[in-house]
Amino acid sequence: MSGVLVGTGYDIHRLVAGRKLILAGVDIPFDKGLLGHSDADVLTHAICDALLGAAGMGDIGGHFPDTDDRYRGIESLKLLAEVVKLLDKRSLRVQNVDATVIIERPKLAPYLGEMRSNLANVLNVEVSAVNVKAKSNEGLGDIGNGSAAVAQAICSLRQIDRE
Repeated sequence: MSGVLVGTGYDIHRLVAGRKLILAGVDIPFDKGLLGHSDADVLTHAICDALLGAAGMGDIGGHFPDTDDRYRGIESLKLLAEVVKLLDKRSLRVQNVDATVIIERPKLAPYLGEMRSNLANVLNVEVSAVNVKAKSNEGLGDIGNGSAAVAQAICSLRQIDRE
């Protein structure tokens, strides 16, 4: 592998009562949270998939299956840290990440800075290399009616020389 590698990621989870809403490790006050085997952090999951895809290493479900109790309730930032370790073994480093969360409510603008900081810390990059956007679905479909949240991500990786 040489040059820049690019990958995309996508994730969707249902919003349900009785769960915390966690995005990029930020606990966002809301009356619903994302349903899933782990903390169901759609943003971090989409980024994991983008990174794994860029490296040609499959997807998050292949590395951290929801059939494995070791991952039940796990913080998704810990999964992201494991992905970064897998990349390191292949001498790959994150160059940048751009992600979008699509959720009708709550408004995420107050939390975007903390999300970027958390992600940058785990990815071992400057905050300026991580961008997170929040969009609504304008009231359309399951996202628009508040039943689900989606995240999309794109990333680039670069090969490093080991000395």
